[in-house]
Amino acid sequence: MEARDILIRPLITERTTQLMAEGKYVFVVAKAANKIEIAKAVAEIFNVKVEKVNTVNVLGKTKRMGRTMGKRSDYKKAIVKLVAGESIEFFEA
Repeated sequence: MEARDILIRPLITERTTQLMAEGKYVFVVAKAANKIEIAKAVAEIFNVKVEKVNTVNVLGKTKRMGRTMGKRSDYKKAIVKLVAGESIEFFEA
């Protein structure tokens, strides 16, 4: 798996913007990716040093539209902590 296949997109919410102050960045990643692959992908794409990676498997919610039932997709998110002094400019702008 290539680095661009592992990181799908950044996850930007109110909570994740607060985590950025601590040097933590949140990404939606491929379900098959492990912590080592995620750390290498972030280091390769953004040229930063990764200290730690935490992953969470998020289950999609069941939603209703009248009588019909649907389900949002399941996904995996990674919380990547960078070494002190490092930052990703992509999120700063």
